Amino acid sequence: MSTNNSADIKKLLNEREGFHKWWRLIRPHTLTASFVPVFVGTMIAFNEGAINWLLFFAMMIASLLIQAATNMFNEYYDFVRGLDNDQSVGISGSIVRDGMHPKRIRNIALLFYAVSIGIGVYICIVSSWWIAIIGLFCMAIGYLYTGGPIPISYTPFGELFSGVLMGSVIIGITYYIQTDSVTMEMIWISIPITIFIGCINFANNIRDRDGDERGGRKTIAVLLGRPNSIKLLAILFIVSFSITIILIFTGALPLWSFLTLLSIPPAIGVIKAFKGKTQAIEMMPAMAKTAKTNTIYGILLGLSLLISGLL
Repeated sequence: MSTNNSADIKKLLNEREGFHKWWRLIRPHTLTASFVPVFVGTMIAFNEGAINWLLFFAMMIASLLIQAATNMFNEYYDFVRGLDNDQSVGISGSIVRDGMHPKRIRNIALLFYAVSIGIGVYICIVSSWWIAIIGLFCMAIGYLYTGGPIPISYTPFGELFSGVLMGSVIIGITYYIQTDSVTMEMIWISIPITIFIGCINFANNIRDRDGDERGGRKTIAVLLGRPNSIKLLAILFIVSFSITIILIFTGALPLWSFLTLLSIPPAIGVIKAFKGKTQAIEMMPAMAKTAKTNTIYGILLGLSLLISGLL
């Protein structure tokens, strides 16, 4: 690819120099997958009368660091495997466009993991050492998502692993360290978040479908094709909102949780933004809207539990 083409991509993606390239490296639009589960898990506990704010902030920082490190491993290994080039969208472009040394990115990811382990030790001391086993497992999956001999991202199971681990598991850990328990009600409340986080990954794979197919990946989007994948994405949104309504009517969620339905318009916007698009760069807004839908839903769900706990 020519330098001009690379420069054009940087301009289209609004990639600037300086601090901005370091900020892009952690792929901030994906961090909602870390913030939302910790917030929701803590608010479920708060609604039941249990809260330790220091544990909340420790869990939040550790989760954000693990998510950012996972993104960096993704950047590093996709480059090493030859999947990324200077025309690739949906990446931070730190290696292929900004010229950062690949090993520097890998080492920063390892540093983030090390800091999160240190925070995890504190969490375990305050709560339970079982959290260490679960946390290390989550970190291993984060690494194996694009690292290892058979990367999870090359299979149809990427959405499942990212959704369950970043959704139900993180919510469960966050709830457990606050209450010393895990309940079926908490698990049911976590399911819509799990689906939404999986959808962030799914939307990413819909956008990257053509390049992934050329690179040998067998994601759901590659196997189903883009039109069917968009239909499945819409179905997953419908399932998430339907479960939420059921949980409200059964009393598992407070009536305030009807506020989460305000995230339906952004979800509809995701499907509209995908339809008729064939180029990855054209689908960037749809990807951003998917993350936004998760953020709005998660914040409104957490706030509804907070309001209910205060009343």
